[in-house]
Amino acid sequence: MTGYAGLVSRAMAYLLDALAVALLAGSGVAVLAVVAPVVGAGARDLADLVLSGYLVFLPGLLVVYCTLFWSLAGRTPGMAVLGVRVVRADGRPVRWPGALVRALLLAFFPIGALWLLADRRRQAVHDKIARTAVIRVG
Repeated sequence: MTGYAGLVSRAMAYLLDALAVALLAGSGVAVLAVVAPVVGAGARDLADLVLSGYLVFLPGLLVVYCTLFWSLAGRTPGMAVLGVRVVRADGRPVRWPGALVRALLLAFFPIGALWLLADRRRQAVHDKIARTAVIRVG
């Protein structure tokens, strides 16, 4: 372990991952836009579905994305680009329950990430509750 990751590297990793999730969701919406006229859905129905999908399913998709990557690899693709990793507070790899709790809190309470500015170990609210830390690697 080379030290705790700071706000800039964590925020940039989050933005890269959010962009990846948004592109994935956008691809799903594009497919829906092609399929909807075939099955008879109107433009208004499609617009309502897309809006509710972005408000409800996008954070849920972010939860699944983060949980899978954190529990399997210890980091998301965005975190890999920035050279940071999620570990348990004791330094061991994150297990899926901790990854899920962390992902839920990050997706639905992202403002809690600012707590890392006041914490000596740079832990955000989701890190405190899930008992994790984000470290710089390599």
